[in-house]
Amino acid sequence: SYHIQKSRCAQCGYPSKKLRHYNWSVKAQRRKTTGTGRMRYLKVVRRRFRNGFREGPRPVKKVTS
Repeated sequence: SYHIQKSRCAQCGYPSKKLRHYNWSVKAQRRKTTGTGRMRYLKVVRRRFRNGFREGPRPVKKVTS
């Protein structure tokens, strides 16, 4: 649905940086919302959030004496 003369996509709004969406079309928002794609970064953020955003080396195991 790329309009050659306008040089703009009617569905997603390419080449603009942000995706085209309107609140009057709830079903279209549902199809294109976060979670319908790969979520390469957000998958990692969710896991880090559950662990409290730990960073650095792993804690040393305590030896039972």
